[in-house]
Amino acid sequence: MKIISGGVCAPKGFKAAGIYCGIRKNNSKKDLALIVSEKRAAAACVYTTNLVKGAPITVTKNNVSDSYAQAVIVNSGNANTCNANGEEIALGMCALVEKHVGVPAADVIVASTGVIGEPLSLEPMEKAMPALVAALGNDSEGAASAIMTTDTIKKEAAVEFQLSGVSCRMGAIAKGSGMIHPNMATMLAFITTDAAISPEMLRKALSEDVMDSFNMISVDGDTSTNDMAAILANGLAGNPQIDSEGEDYKTFKSALSRITSALCRSIARDGEGATKLIRCTVNGAASKAAAVGIAKAIIRSPLVKCAMFGADANWGRVLCAIGYAGVQVDVDKVALSFSSPAGQVEVCRNGRGIPFSEEQTKKILSQDEVTIAVTLGDGKAGATAYGCDLSYDYVRINGDYRS
Repeated sequence: MKIISGGVCAPKGFKAAGIYCGIRKNNSKKDLALIVSEKRAAAACVYTTNLVKGAPITVTKNNVSDSYAQAVIVNSGNANTCNANGEEIALGMCALVEKHVGVPAADVIVASTGVIGEPLSLEPMEKAMPALVAALGNDSEGAASAIMTTDTIKKEAAVEFQLSGVSCRMGAIAKGSGMIHPNMATMLAFITTDAAISPEMLRKALSEDVMDSFNMISVDGDTSTNDMAAILANGLAGNPQIDSEGEDYKTFKSALSRITSALCRSIARDGEGATKLIRCTVNGAASKAAAVGIAKAIIRSPLVKCAMFGADANWGRVLCAIGYAGVQVDVDKVALSFSSPAGQVEVCRNGRGIPFSEEQTKKILSQDEVTIAVTLGDGKAGATAYGCDLSYDYVRINGDYRS
């Protein structure tokens, strides 16, 4: 397996584009994206667990109820959530794809991201569709730009891998910077692949993967209202279709994990106002659920986040988060260390503090990627969560989000 370029356009038969259509006030930012497969593809999606859901979620769920889709249309700048005509707008976006691309509206995945509760008109998208369709090509970067909100960087990934001796590709774009918190979905992610895989196995692969990837991110503790992860598999690589578990399925899942892990790190690193990526590894847990619970508790702790921002080795805050995670652990067995490209330092052993160099630890925690490593001593299970620090800029960004 190797990392390649191309994002969602890396696999055979996929085109993409992104343009400015007029939803955003700032015309320097693209706000409408389109991804189209050459042929109808097996499709699987996972959705937000927030009870308040954007209208595109409802429409997409219905459209992919047969496990197939052929196109994705996404707008940014407006979440199309809590609007009286929300479903009408989402359905209208799908109808625009049918009119201008020829893909049936029922085969379109639709998504929106941005401000909640703001009126949204179909007019700017309607006017922009000819230009958007004309721009379709190997423009994964354009599509990635068009789905960004407070993101500061485009998020793309692509890999090439072998299935039964056939070269296959998988690519993705994502957005996510704020309102990022575990329990799918917490951002937008669109994954494409030319591998042949049955809808049932595709759904199984995505559902299993998100438990260790997207569900393990937390930027600010807020679960978004209308975000999703979707994958399209058009089978154009020509490999024997994956319709059961086996070596090819394992390889496919490995490729998917490589893609989603890269997106997770990028999303967490680009958290609103963030200055560093925080990775929390938990090992020696009695069960996977215990490891997940503790890793999530640590990564979403505001006090831990603030300590990481200040490069302060306040390890007691990590122990505090372990204590309220709702998991039974033997605190007297807990060990804790911090690491980064600047080195590693153990700060706690058997639930007690041990001598360490404050100066060295400051250097370690001042890097732009820091790992908090927890060893419990209760079993053999483990988990990894991704997050970021909490800076002054987080409040500034969210204090004037609508302006």
